[in-house]
Amino acid sequence: MKIAELRDMSDEQLELTAKEAADNLFRLRIQSQTERLDAPSELRRNRRLIARVKTLQAQRAAAAGAEATESK
Repeated sequence: MKIAELRDMSDEQLELTAKEAADNLFRLRIQSQTERLDAPSELRRNRRLIARVKTLQAQRAAAAGAEATESK
C-alpha cells in the first residue's frame, strides 16, 4: 500500500490497517519458524506498512498539537 493511499484514510482506518498488518506479521513470523514461507518478502512488506502507518499517525498528532497551540 502506498503512502498516498494511506493519507486518504481516516484515523480509524489507519488504526485498523496497522492492526491487520501486525496480526499478519505475527502469523508470518510463526510460520517462518515452523515451515518455509512462500514469500519471505511479505515480512518486510508488513513491517514497512506498519512503519508507514505509525509515521502518518505521528505526523497527524503533531499537526493536531501544532494547531492546538496556535489557537491559544
